[in-house]
Amino acid sequence: MAITSLAQGFGQSTSVAAHPYLGWSSFSSQTQSNGFLTQANIEAQSDALNSSVLEEHGFTYINIDDGWQKGYDSSRRPTPNPTLFTDIAGLISHIHQNGQKAGIYWRPGIPQEVLQANPLISGSTRYVKDILAVPNAPGNVFAASDATAALSNYKIDFSNSAAQLYVNSIVNLFASWGVDYIRLDGVAPALGVLTVDNQQEVQAWAQAISKAGRPMWLTVSTGVELSDFNTWGTYTNARRIGAAIECKGACSTLTDWALTSERWFDLIGWQTFASFQTGWNDLGPLEIGTLASTGLSSVEQQSAITLWAMANAPLYLGGDMGAIDTNGTNLLTNDEVLGVDQTGAPATQLAGGLMPVWVSDLGNGAFYVALFNLNAFPAEVAVRWEDLGFIDASNVRDVWNRKDLGEFKQKFSSVVLGHGVRLLRVTKSGTVDQQKSQGYLAFLGVTHGKTAFIRCPTTCASGHEVVKLGLEKENYVDIQGVHVAKSGIYRMKIDAATNGPSDLFYQVNGGAETAVKIGGSSFSIPSNTIVPVFLKAGDNIIRFQNPTGIAPYLDRVTIIGNGDLPNSQIVVYDAEVGVLEGNATHAPCVYCSGNTQVITLGGKPDNDVLFDNVVAPGAGMYMMEIDFVTKGSRYLWVTVNHEKPFQLSLTGDSDSLPTSVVVPISLKDGKNSITLGGGKDDAPGIDKIVIGPPVPASRLVMGFISRRGSSDDRTWTLELANLGKEDLKAAQLNSLSFVQASGKGSCQPSLLTAFPITVGDIPAQSFKTFEVSMDFSQCASDARFNTSASYSSDLGAIAAGVVDVSLER
Repeated sequence: MAITSLAQGFGQSTSVAAHPYLGWSSFSSQTQSNGFLTQANIEAQSDALNSSVLEEHGFTYINIDDGWQKGYDSSRRPTPNPTLFTDIAGLISHIHQNGQKAGIYWRPGIPQEVLQANPLISGSTRYVKDILAVPNAPGNVFAASDATAALSNYKIDFSNSAAQLYVNSIVNLFASWGVDYIRLDGVAPALGVLTVDNQQEVQAWAQAISKAGRPMWLTVSTGVELSDFNTWGTYTNARRIGAAIECKGACSTLTDWALTSERWFDLIGWQTFASFQTGWNDLGPLEIGTLASTGLSSVEQQSAITLWAMANAPLYLGGDMGAIDTNGTNLLTNDEVLGVDQTGAPATQLAGGLMPVWVSDLGNGAFYVALFNLNAFPAEVAVRWEDLGFIDASNVRDVWNRKDLGEFKQKFSSVVLGHGVRLLRVTKSGTVDQQKSQGYLAFLGVTHGKTAFIRCPTTCASGHEVVKLGLEKENYVDIQGVHVAKSGIYRMKIDAATNGPSDLFYQVNGGAETAVKIGGSSFSIPSNTIVPVFLKAGDNIIRFQNPTGIAPYLDRVTIIGNGDLPNSQIVVYDAEVGVLEGNATHAPCVYCSGNTQVITLGGKPDNDVLFDNVVAPGAGMYMMEIDFVTKGSRYLWVTVNHEKPFQLSLTGDSDSLPTSVVVPISLKDGKNSITLGGGKDDAPGIDKIVIGPPVPASRLVMGFISRRGSSDDRTWTLELANLGKEDLKAAQLNSLSFVQASGKGSCQPSLLTAFPITVGDIPAQSFKTFEVSMDFSQCASDARFNTSASYSSDLGAIAAGVVDVSLER
């Protein structure tokens, strides 16, 4: 399966696929409007792209997705729906006149209508029924799930030479219209559908394209099986990995953070399977625009663009081209970031978990390094140069801000906004010896419960995988004798196989259980992720399981380094490993940590989840992220160390996708307890909590200036002050939350100002004021509040998460 052994395939034309393409696709808009897909709307999107500055920066593809077709011509080739597309060749000509390329959508197999008509295959003496597989079988993923409603139902027998002519006839039709791109959807094996195999058909499409006289990009989708990479890498220009990124009714916007953030884990399994020779990993569309339309903040959009660029993925937009705001346009026209996407050097993951680091080695002493923070509050993220194989960085460049930062010894660290990113170009200096490591095969561990090991292809370290590590607390494997010379924090590489992101919990020497999400597209090909782990000197026991969800198959773990990793103060506590009290219970949640949420909280005071071992490194104020699931608004009561509980009003947009809130809490040194429940009301489902310290910014500080208005409807004037010697660009307040700390009752003020609040550029040694409006009408007159806020400037290069205590209304 080494990618260097694959020849360039029929579907890979140097004229179209030397680099990932940039453009737009109709599908995201189609998920929100059944009537979107029309010739007029596609022309409008083409015109909007043409009139924008995006086309000048390389965005040129206009791809028409599913729904354009209705009926067949005399040769039973697909024809456009005449109500929606009066002249598809004319539409494509219009796209070409705008300096763009046109894409179209189709599916494998023989449609029912074509089979019933049984036409003579163009250029052959055979009929369509002659190329039908016997016995009859589904022709694609969709037909496998619904044989009566799927567009393409029946499998083709490619041992019959006329089958290639049938595919040729469709590709030639597309070529006659001027098509430049084809998305072949529902291709299998994929998405757990192993009963359908379209590999021969994909090869036939590639061969048809090579003979059509017109270069065309060929993408297959969605979530194809990695174990069949020889086919995808030889005959296609790209393959879609992972499930759909669009909400498709699961929320009210195009996408949301829960769906988008899965791509960080989907990519893990495919990270080494992309190149010019073997095609690119397609992560799906980028949803860029306002928060109200896309479901992503500007910070989240910046992070998504960065991951796509680091992966060398095609950069194509969803949603309305005409609705992309100024911020989105600025993000999409940063040519240095776009250049990262075009390097031909896709990144690999250096560190995983919720603060992942991805690295692209350009091979000339230079690296692109992306530091992500998938937590909801700002946190410090660092990269050590020794983990990249060199001593120091002679220069670090901030790619998003197009600014050289100078020399950095040994490492680079930065406070990164919640859901944010720093993107660097690093020039190395010196070399270091390879870090020592020791591997431990999972199948040699001690299994418990139903856990067992099975044979695995040669891609596994030992030819075996440990399976059935999930669903029950008794199912686990202990890897014993993990030996290190000294106590400290090491890098632990976990090799595991999964089809779609799933979680393993690891527990060292009976300590806290920590979830790590692992991605992949095959249960027979392990991928890996690296997380920090504290080990004591001598022998250690590391337990792996998922007590309530489906777990990956475990291949091996490797301990790397000498125990000198810095300690992170960010700690994650999954609800399913908390203490469930009353009627609280587990429920599946695909996009939750651990693939599980805790539900049936509230209704009675004792229906709650208790986190009874929250360890703080010192007494003080901390930020707490609560990940929850609800559609609409629900109350949640929070009790810390059995003190007076406080109430939160939490609002979500989906009953299946988690979202988050960040609030300030006071913790004592050492062990603490936190209880979440709904009181007499039904509470949201709880996914996890994350605890971290405040992280101020040395150059940018926020202060309270004044208040005005009635005691109920207050407007606070705040300021951001630049204490540095350089101007700061585009400062903003990203979030602000309140928790009642004292006074009668318990309330949560309503924030009436939308976030983020744009503050603007702040000259050196200067400040700018701004206002926040709040409704305190439900709060007692003596109430005082703790607040948690995050603010930033320079596209997140300057970031802070701070806590203020005992503020009056």
